Amino acid sequence: MVSQIPQVIYPDSDGQPMSDNTLQFSWIVKIKENLEILFAENPDVFVAGDLLWYPVEGNNKICRAPDTMVAFGRPKGYRGSYLQWKEENIDPQVVFEILSPGNRLAEMAAKFDFYNNYGVEEYYIYDPDRVDFTGWLRQSGALQGIGNIDGWVSPRLGVRFELGDELEIHIPGNGMFLSVLEINQQKKQAQLEAQQAKLAVQQAKMETQQERDRADAAEQENAALRAKLQELGLL
Repeated sequence: MVSQIPQVIYPDSDGQPMSDNTLQFSWIVKIKENLEILFAENPDVFVAGDLLWYPVEGNNKICRAPDTMVAFGRPKGYRGSYLQWKEENIDPQVVFEILSPGNRLAEMAAKFDFYNNYGVEEYYIYDPDRVDFTGWLRQSGALQGIGNIDGWVSPRLGVRFELGDELEIHIPGNGMFLSVLEINQQKKQAQLEAQQAKLAVQQAKMETQQERDRADAAEQENAALRAKLQELGLL
């Protein structure tokens, strides 16, 4: 009799909440969605938030769900979880975690060990309550702390991190990561400015046409006067 090997199930949820508070959640959404926008035109950059990552086939106990992760070299699309052996064995290269008061030191240490062991190239932690930002870069086969993070440019993402009243993430050019509300307000402002510019063009065209109409009317009046003067023999 041929023995059957039990099929390993890789759950899509670890039963843990995505965030402990609205501030933490807003930052998770902000970073994830802006990374989606940043790489929207690149079909081979996969961005996910709170998605379980299983690095080892056959072991469903080894997993983590980063607040945000980026996998270069993997196509966009739906996934219930990130099964690395089905992703050409590509590790997510960049990971973000957003701290909340509920995060424990032991939990964060375990996350660091996981990301260090399974190939993450850049690991960033942001505490929005304290405006504390920390990062690690893989060097010589291990994650090493980034000494001066203020002004640091991510090698993979190309974004620049700056610390002020809160973390600012600047994209190449003049833009920066915005909240969904700020993006919507910016879009509405751009639409308003475009509408105002269109109205200004229409107004200029109308004024130009009015000037032409007045010139035509004056020319017709002058022509009629010349004809009358000629009729009277005065011209």
